[in-house]
Amino acid sequence: MGRVRIFTNLNLNGTTPARVQPKVGEWGPTKVPTTAAKKRMRIWVSIAFVVVLAVLVFVGWTFFKAFTQTA
Repeated sequence: MGRVRIFTNLNLNGTTPARVQPKVGEWGPTKVPTTAAKKRMRIWVSIAFVVVLAVLVFVGWTFFKAFTQTA
């Protein structure tokens, strides 16, 4: 059996290479999106998904109507 750890490893980067780890500034990581930025991006992605879905449904409906019209 393995040893029981009392304290966890505070290095959250683990064994990732240094080139993919965030740069650490004076107050924490730099170029890491804030929580507010992530919330805004979730809203934009949700809106974009609904718009793309609506466009696809409209195009599909248009083609369906065009192909099922009788002459």
